Amino acid sequence: MENGKYESWTKLFKIYYQAFMVIDHIIPSTDSSPSTFDVTNATPNAAESWDHLNAIVLHWFHGTMSAELLGTVLVSGSTAQEAWDCLKIFFHDNRHTRAAYLTHKFYNTRLNEFPNMSAYCPELKHLSDQLSNVGPKIENDRLVLQLITGLGES
Repeated sequence: MENGKYESWTKLFKIYYQAFMVIDHIIPSTDSSPSTFDVTNATPNAAESWDHLNAIVLHWFHGTMSAELLGTVLVSGSTAQEAWDCLKIFFHDNRHTRAAYLTHKFYNTRLNEFPNMSAYCPELKHLSDQLSNVGPKIENDRLVLQLITGLGES
C-alpha cells in the first residue's frame, strides 16, 4: 500500500473481509452483543479457529504494505483489529499535513519538470487522486485547468 492509497485500500479490504466473513476481525460489531471475540472464555477449538483466521487477516495486511508501514503495524501478538486501528490512526493523524503538501505539489507541478506530456499528465492525475483520498475531490475541470496552467509559454 502506498502512502496516498489508504482510503482505496480500506475499501478493497472491507470487500475481501466481508466475502470471507472475517469482517469482525477488523471492525467490531455495532449491535448490542459483545464487540470482540473473547478468546479466554472460548472453547479450545473456537479459540484456535479465531487465532487461525486472525493470522490469515494479518497475513493479508502484511502482503499489501510497504516495508515502512509493515514496521509500524508489525507487533508481536497484535490482532488484525489492532493493526487496522493502528493504520487508521497513522493515516488520519497525517491527513491535514498530507493534504497541504499534495495541494502545494499539485498546483506547482509544471510540464518543464517532465521529459514529455506522457509523464506530466499521469503525474497530475496521480496527485489529484491522492488529494481526493485526504480531502475534497479534485474535479476534472480543475484538473484540466491545472494541466493547461502548467504548460508554460513553450
